[in-house]
Amino acid sequence: MMETRIRPETCKSPTRHSCLLRAFYSTISACWTLTKPEVNFLIAFATFTGFYLGKAHQPCPFPLPLLACTLVGVLLVASGTGTLNQYIERRFDAQMRRTARRPLAAGHLKPSVGLALGVSLAGFGSVFLAASVNLLASALALFTLTFYLMIYTPLKRKSPVCTLTGAVPGAMPPLIGCAGATGHLSSEAWLLFGILFLWQFPHFMSIAWMYRDDYKRAGYRVLPLAERQSAFVNYMTVLPLLALIPLTLFPAFSGHADASYIIEILLAGSIFLYYGSVLALEKSNRHARRLLFASIAYLPVVFALLIAKSSK
Repeated sequence: MMETRIRPETCKSPTRHSCLLRAFYSTISACWTLTKPEVNFLIAFATFTGFYLGKAHQPCPFPLPLLACTLVGVLLVASGTGTLNQYIERRFDAQMRRTARRPLAAGHLKPSVGLALGVSLAGFGSVFLAASVNLLASALALFTLTFYLMIYTPLKRKSPVCTLTGAVPGAMPPLIGCAGATGHLSSEAWLLFGILFLWQFPHFMSIAWMYRDDYKRAGYRVLPLAERQSAFVNYMTVLPLLALIPLTLFPAFSGHADASYIIEILLAGSIFLYYGSVLALEKSNRHARRLLFASIAYLPVVFALLIAKSSK
């Protein structure tokens, strides 16, 4: 009987295939990381809340296909914005421990790939919103992208005022959601915009304090000089938190919320204010981290309470 001999190249073939597969999965994983999926979750929730509140009191059936198109378009533009931001800041990200392992900063992807991915996602997302949702939603998404990349991103290296300017595009998702649902901007959408705008200050101050040395090393001026840092963090943390409480009570002031909403929203706001006050009284990374976790928990709770209130 004739023996069947296995050729050497046949033995090597599975290895080549596995290497190609690993390289492919690595590239996909790096591209996925560039889109900032952890940030996109909050963006999607904020967009959904704006959309839901825009449609909550209308008698027609809830438009699930329109909601899906709005979320997909917003997430595409947000992913493109996050990718382009990392493309612009890749050299500075490489100097920070917090961001040094990002795909472009670490050299896992070529800059041209990041640029092409960001432009493709943002471009397709804005066109998709215009075609499948409406022009207002697309225009607001493009405004958010432009403001974030052209104003906030370069300002981070020039002045702590960047925190104020960055809060504007950061608060846009509810407006886009409402525009997607109704074609205009309602008072509920502007309420959500205000809540999200104020929420970003204590949220970002916790991050800025924990990574202040990183930011300084990379040349970012998100905090003022050392002698004014503590007071700046105090004002930018506590004052927005104090303003958040009456703002979230606005539905009660206008007679559109019951006692349970008031109690629950006051409890959420008080806990958030407590952690912000602790950081103001005693600066430490531990207190800043607790404030960060409190901020991440606070926003979904408030949006969920507003959704529940509108459903009654």
